[in-house]
Amino acid sequence: MGDPIALADRRRDVEEVKKPGGGGKLARSETVTVRLDPKLRYLAELAARKQRRTLSSYIEWAIEENLKSVYLAHSPSDLDLSVASEAENLWDVDEADRFVKLAFRYPHMLTHYEQLLWKLVRENGYLWKGHHSQKTAEWVWDVREEGLDFERFREHWDKFNAVARGEADKSALPRWLKHRSGDFSKLGDDEIPF
Repeated sequence: MGDPIALADRRRDVEEVKKPGGGGKLARSETVTVRLDPKLRYLAELAARKQRRTLSSYIEWAIEENLKSVYLAHSPSDLDLSVASEAENLWDVDEADRFVKLAFRYPHMLTHYEQLLWKLVRENGYLWKGHHSQKTAEWVWDVREEGLDFERFREHWDKFNAVARGEADKSALPRWLKHRSGDFSKLGDDEIPF
């Protein structure tokens, strides 16, 4: 026959999908499979009932609340920065932009794979504004968020990921003019290498 609480929760979820205009939340949400032990699930279902929510709505609310108490500190001066308080600085609809925001602000939070990816990005002069040195004629760039050409990065995002995953060779990454010949005195300070 089944657990009556679980059945009621499933029925409410189905009803939400069938309601006119009720699909809007599904369109902006992503599905995550979570394993809960039976006791925790039952208690979460009771809490959801108390708040007149579905179990999935309750879990989403609980996560949002918990983000306020998870701190991203990597130095004593940042002790008050929670995931929730940094949400606007870390979120972007574009995955490549989210990656860059995290890498610049919280490099200690990068996974091993993301560290490999970030190293490839930092070392690729094609993505960065800079200039050719008047002494060496070599392309020089400063790794700062303002110096990244986001359009170029988004365009080559898949290539950088393929190289970081070991699915492609570094030769697949974009190249740039590493050395320029000629009169260096007329070069601007904020060039992009082609």
